[in-house]
Amino acid sequence: MPGKGKGGKRRKGGSTRSGGGKGRLGNMTEEERMIYLEQQRLAEEEYRKQREDFLSAYLQGKITNEEKFSRLNLHKLNHQWRNIMREAKSRELRKDIEILSQTFERVVDRKESVLRSLARDIEEADGQMNLAVRAHLQNVDRLVDIQAQRMRRLGEEYRAELETVREEFDSEAAWVAERHAAEMKDLQDVMFGMKENFTEKEVDARTEFHSMRDEIKNRNNEEKHALRVLLEVKVDEYWRQFNEAKKAYNEATREKKLNFENLKAKDEASAKEIDRQMRRLQKIGADMSSLKQRMASNSRLYEERNRMLKEEREKMVLHFQQLKAQMARIKDQQRQRLTKMTLESNEALKGLRAQNDKADRILKSAEMCRRLETEEEKVLPFPASSLTPEEQEDLSAAVQEEPLEPLARAASKYRGLEEFWRRYNRGLLDKLALEKERSALQVENGQLRSLLKQYLDGVSVNEEVLAAANPLLVINGRSNTGGLQPAAADPRVRAAPTVTVEAGNEVRNRKA
Repeated sequence: MPGKGKGGKRRKGGSTRSGGGKGRLGNMTEEERMIYLEQQRLAEEEYRKQREDFLSAYLQGKITNEEKFSRLNLHKLNHQWRNIMREAKSRELRKDIEILSQTFERVVDRKESVLRSLARDIEEADGQMNLAVRAHLQNVDRLVDIQAQRMRRLGEEYRAELETVREEFDSEAAWVAERHAAEMKDLQDVMFGMKENFTEKEVDARTEFHSMRDEIKNRNNEEKHALRVLLEVKVDEYWRQFNEAKKAYNEATREKKLNFENLKAKDEASAKEIDRQMRRLQKIGADMSSLKQRMASNSRLYEERNRMLKEEREKMVLHFQQLKAQMARIKDQQRQRLTKMTLESNEALKGLRAQNDKADRILKSAEMCRRLETEEEKVLPFPASSLTPEEQEDLSAAVQEEPLEPLARAASKYRGLEEFWRRYNRGLLDKLALEKERSALQVENGQLRSLLKQYLDGVSVNEEVLAAANPLLVINGRSNTGGLQPAAADPRVRAAPTVTVEAGNEVRNRKA
């Protein structure tokens, strides 16, 4: 009842606080009342939040402790299980070790016998490989000698053709040089003759010019003397009149005269300069005309010479191009022959590599097959012939005869594989015998499964058995089961496991 007392006190206190709060709210304004209620609400929320935080921390601690205990218990359980499993595993490993030791001893014995047989095979294979290597090296040396002889022959042919072309080229170059020298000498002679002709013509023209100039000068002197005598009288008269007019004119035009004299001096100087330039231009024109004539005559001559030289040059270029094309064709032929030889050698190498790979595969297959051989096959790898001595003699006589048919000739090339085919046929016969035995066992297994199904149907009673043919239902001494049917689909009859029988063991069992 102490709890009730406390609860009563709380309710009493609460009612007192609520009564005091109501009396206090009655004395407050609306704004103070709202503030007071807000403060109460915040206090209650703070109290509730602290309580929730306390509860969450308490629960989180309990969860942490539970997790620690769970991990500890799990660790203890795992430790106990490890001990139990270690003991069980130790027992299993001891049994496995015993089994493996026995198996290992058997395997070691078998491997020792295999190693002895392999050592014998390796000795035989080494002998065969040495023979093959010697034959291969002889073939390679023969091919190298053939190739060296062929290369020497081709080199001699190439050097001979090169020497011939070089001699032809040197002779043609010497002929062209001689002809060029002769034509240059002819051109020099023509130039010397033209120069001598021009010099003679120039001397004749200069002589004729001087004679005409002297004649014209004498005639002018005579006419000038006659005119001088005739004009002296007029000149005197005119000189007197001129002096009078001059005096009057000088007095009237003294300043103009001074200007005129200055201009006259300038005019004379200009006239002299013009005359000098005109003479120079005339000389230059004459030189240009003579040079043009010489150039025209030389151009005609040189055009003819250049045309002839151009024709010769075109012929030489054409011949050079023909020689170049011939050399290019020879180079192409040599390159094609070299390419063909390279391709053939590459094909030969590829063929040899393919043969080598094929031989490696055959050797690997032989090694894999040798691992599966029985002891008898390892001791006697090639089975004895089943032919009688008379049949063997007939066969050897037939083999020594020359075959006539193509197929027989082709088969005669593979006489060395008779032992292999004999061994292969023996393995093929063993395979066919095992397949026949397997089919017979499968038929017997089907019959046994059918009998087992009928037996199970006879000893069990259900709707399916009653609806189907039942061996227990006998009418007039006859069962309604028509015959033995395979019951592979019946879940009560389990299929026989597939048993792999090693060929060696099978052969030993048969012989036993």
